[in-house]
This record gives sequence, structure tokens and C-alpha cells, in this order.
Amino acid sequence: MLTFMCIGAQKSGTTWLYEQLNRIEQVGFPGGKEVHYWNARHVSEPLEWYQSLFSTDVTRIEGDMTPAYAMLCDATVKQIQQLYPKLKIIFILRNPIERAWSSALMALKRAELEIDEVSDQWFIDHFNSRGSRARGAYESTLRRWRGIFGEEAVKTIFYQDIQRHPYLVLQDVCDFLQLDLPVKAESQVQERVFAGPGYPLRESLKPVLWALYREPVQSLQLYLQKDLSDWLSDYGPSSV
Repeated sequence: MLTFMCIGAQKSGTTWLYEQLNRIEQVGFPGGKEVHYWNARHVSEPLEWYQSLFSTDVTRIEGDMTPAYAMLCDATVKQIQQLYPKLKIIFILRNPIERAWSSALMALKRAELEIDEVSDQWFIDHFNSRGSRARGAYESTLRRWRGIFGEEAVKTIFYQDIQRHPYLVLQDVCDFLQLDLPVKAESQVQERVFAGPGYPLRESLKPVLWALYREPVQSLQLYLQKDLSDWLSDYGPSSV
């Protein structure tokens, strides 16, 4: 049965988590990765279609891992909560500056452009787009989902922890989902987290992104009561 959702953030390690959990026999993703029902397919597919993806077996831990759900409106999140009141939510946070750059590089590839073919302004326009800003609005996402599902139902993970301590992160997620982590997972979990083509952020764009995310990061660290100063320290004239 549908037990959990991973709602993003985009470009923050959701593919890594999907692959790790998908190896566990008790876990399944009947709709594959990124079902996109609640943000897109609900327009053409009835609710029964979505519900039929998941089994009625209470021993199965089944998930929907769609990063776009981070941007769902209150009304849709409330509908999900009414249908699945015991649903557990996982949200992975990555430095929003790095996330925005990685997302822009993905958009570059989809546009069939090479990095040396586009100007700084092309990137700046992408950084300021409604979609990119919404995907980096972590505090709004957390306040929305926590406010509707309850704080205990929403698990936050940090991308840098996946990079540094992947096994501990996976163990933490399994504890949250009340899963036994297989012994062999420790040897499999060290795989590199996919981070895109790896082009370094242009020096000329660092102050642009720092200015864009300085205040949101300051607000987020107060909300989470967590030091996030390293998210800004390498990109602007001062830290948080």
C-alpha cells in the first residue's frame, strides 16, 4: 500500500534514494520513479487510476517519489492527507544555489545547448524563473506539508549528508519507514550520487545566486534551528 512520498527537492539525490530503497525486497515503486499524478496526470487520469497502482497488502512499503510534489498547493496536499492520513513524507534539501545551478544545466541539455553557447543572462533568467524559485523555496514546502501532515510525518534529509554518510542516511530513512535495512546495503550504498554534468558554477553567477538565496537561507536556518551558513559562505561577500 502507499506508505510514503518523497517530494523532492529536484536535483537533490532523489534518484539515489529511489535506487537504494528499490533494492529492498519489502519496498516497491509500482508507478516507477516520478509518477507525477498530483501535479500533472490528475487532469487526465481519475483518482482510481492512481489508487490502483498500489497494492492493498499492508506488509508492502510502497512509495511515490516525485520531486515536483514539493510545489503542490495547499488544497492538493490536503486532499492527499485526507486520502492517506498516515502517509510519511521525505524531503531532501540541497544547497539551493547548487540546486539552481544543477537544474539550469539540466535545462541547458534539454534545450540542446552547450554551456559555451549561452550567456550569463540565459542562466540568470532561468534562476529567476517561477519554477526554479519554487523548487528552491524549501521553507514554504516544509511549512505546507508539515502544517497539513504534522511535523513528525515529514522527514528532512540533507544532500551533503548523503554525500558524506550515505549508509547512515539510508539507515535513518529505513528507521523512519520502519524497515529493516539489509546487511548488503552497506556495500551497495557508496555509489556516487548523480549530480549532473559537473560544470563548475561560473564565477560571474555566484553573486547573482547568493543575492537570490541569502534571505531564504537565513530564514530557513531560523525555522529549522540548523546552521546553514556553509550554503552561502563560498558564494557571496559574507556568510549567514
